[in-house]
Amino acid sequence: EKGREETKQALLISFALNQAKAGQEDALTVWDRIYQPTVFFVGKADDLSIYDYLKVAKKVLGETLKINDLSDDIKIDQFIAEVKTLPAPKISSSFVLETEDPSKVTKAFRFMGQRFIPDSYMFQQLVFPKIQNYTGGGAKPFTAETIETLNGARTVRAFPMGLDVTAVLGSQRAKDLLDKQKNSSYEQYEEQFQKLKSEFASLPQEQWAENLYWSWLYSLLPTLTVKGSGYPVFMQQENWLDKDLNTFLGSWAELRHDTILYAKQSYTGIGITSIDQPKPEIEDRGFVEPNAEAYARLASLAKFMREGLESRNLLGAEYKDKLTKMEETLLKLKEISEKELTNKKLEKPDYDFIKGIGGTLESLVTFSLEKISKITSETDTKMEIVADVHTDGNTKQVLEEGVGKPMNLLVIVKEGSNIYLTSGAVFSYYEFKQSMSDRLTDEKWQQMTKPSLPEFISSFVTNALFLPR
Repeated sequence: EKGREETKQALLISFALNQAKAGQEDALTVWDRIYQPTVFFVGKADDLSIYDYLKVAKKVLGETLKINDLSDDIKIDQFIAEVKTLPAPKISSSFVLETEDPSKVTKAFRFMGQRFIPDSYMFQQLVFPKIQNYTGGGAKPFTAETIETLNGARTVRAFPMGLDVTAVLGSQRAKDLLDKQKNSSYEQYEEQFQKLKSEFASLPQEQWAENLYWSWLYSLLPTLTVKGSGYPVFMQQENWLDKDLNTFLGSWAELRHDTILYAKQSYTGIGITSIDQPKPEIEDRGFVEPNAEAYARLASLAKFMREGLESRNLLGAEYKDKLTKMEETLLKLKEISEKELTNKKLEKPDYDFIKGIGGTLESLVTFSLEKISKITSETDTKMEIVADVHTDGNTKQVLEEGVGKPMNLLVIVKEGSNIYLTSGAVFSYYEFKQSMSDRLTDEKWQQMTKPSLPEFISSFVTNALFLPR
């Protein structure tokens, strides 16, 4: 009976939006004008929407929708039966008991539903109850928690990790780290992992261009590839794989932060270095981390965002100019990277560009006072951000992903017959558990003492406190 009443309420909302006016426009048109830009940024709703309900209602109740039809329980039951045949959400964003079928208890109507995102989907597939008992020995790893189940107390995989995402997307180094730290030592983990890895490896190219969220992840994929012959020696080392994992995860944490209002949560920098001056006649020479493919994809992302917003009449002149300059900057970084990889001599304009990269990047995120006063606060001027990305109802904790202040990375670079010690910034990436009742805000994160850094970055970071996983 409760389900029938809630269905009637959802249909009332759908009928009202379908028939009402907002000024001179149809209310549904106004709703869609709000919904579609968020689809472009993050994706379609993972739950049943107004469009789903209206389509089924017209099939069951007739093209001319009438409020009186909602009093006919036989027709409402027919409607419910038809809705049950629609696809279930892929991500459970509420508490589900181990005896319940998530596809049934989480299928529901949402006025403006949260969106399907691939990493939350991975998380959902890699925690209890999909993943069962811990099989490793010794101290429990980061992902393990002992919870009460129908079969008594069990130690299960209650938390996912950022490394799950990078491993599923093809990083063997990430998978090795999960194995080494026993974060993959669970019943069914390997089967679920291989299933996900195959699923994402076989995705068509157009899937990665579906929206800005997918495109951002696609832009980061080159950081997960092993750099072989032809790349600088420092990029061929294992600790550079760890540095690149740190880069991916730092940027991914920013992505989750920026989409936290829309992305559906699961339950249970590119470094540019400046060179010391070995020769007086050459001033402020520099070296770009030669990841040409990453710069090319980021340039395409900037173009995709500019054209997508412009086609929807949502792009002001100032923002269009910033996105255009960002694309140009990234293409220039790609060009310089290709010169470095083919041992071509950099010219003075290239060095001048590198010398000014700090000012260039700052200008890309500096807006007029009018815009700044409307869309930013002092908190937004700082790099430190945090976002909770997964909830475990058993322990009443959430998984937080954060970025702190940048760290300084020293790299030895060979240029021609000369060897230089270079210095550049990299992400400081954090992953930790936090009480569900005290989810962190950026303001609190920026003021608090930071937790330990993940252990895997100890291969390239010194004088820091690391957290065994």
